[in-house]
Amino acid sequence: MREYNENKETCGTICLKYLLFIFNFFFWLAGGAVMAVGIWTLIEKSDYISLLQSNTYMATAYILVVAGVVVMITGILGCCATFREQRNLLRVYFILLLCIFLLEIIAGILAYIYYQQLSMELKQNLKDTMTQKYRKPGEESVTKAVDNLQQEFKCCGSHNASDWSDSDWIKSRDAAMRKFPDSCCKTPTELCGQRDHPSNIYKEGGCITKLENFIQEHLKIIGAVGIGIACVQIFGMIFTCCLYRSLKSEPY
Repeated sequence: MREYNENKETCGTICLKYLLFIFNFFFWLAGGAVMAVGIWTLIEKSDYISLLQSNTYMATAYILVVAGVVVMITGILGCCATFREQRNLLRVYFILLLCIFLLEIIAGILAYIYYQQLSMELKQNLKDTMTQKYRKPGEESVTKAVDNLQQEFKCCGSHNASDWSDSDWIKSRDAAMRKFPDSCCKTPTELCGQRDHPSNIYKEGGCITKLENFIQEHLKIIGAVGIGIACVQIFGMIFTCCLYRSLKSEPY
């Protein structure tokens, strides 16, 4: 009877080991996905970050990058801990899983909170950012972001093209009689912003709604990735606890 119980425990331990190994493999892949989403946000969409007053959007992306790196390292550690059957390594692995879980939950919550605040922030600040900082010395990132925004989303100004009449740059001699930046033109060429005509300038609408929709969609991705993988980690923590208890109860 005792031999039967020992065999049963050993069989259960082996099953847990392989379950945890499979989990770690997919967990490692998930870490790469989390890191990729964070890096994509920071590199591909970094231009638009300069148009936002709050650092929450950028902070959320950085949290995902850090979490992704730690996840990949933790996945390797988890494999080592599982096959070596070392309880100390399993404890470290569990603590790292818990820390990553909290990081991803925080990223998801930040994304959700900022999702709710984004509309008000853009309404309050986007026009002032565009009209007061465009083409100003030291504000090259804003200038580049505004030009990219207007060309990518085929829009002009924050609410509409007339917003540019309040621009410090448009009122200056540096504008060379332009009424709009050249990036407002449907076919951008040097000094095309001088010609005020619907066939030349995007006058159908401003950029604020399009930027808001774009960032909100991206925040949904960040939030879903963070919280989704955090939920999967719960199974990893359960498997780890079961294996830890199984190893503890087995005789040496």
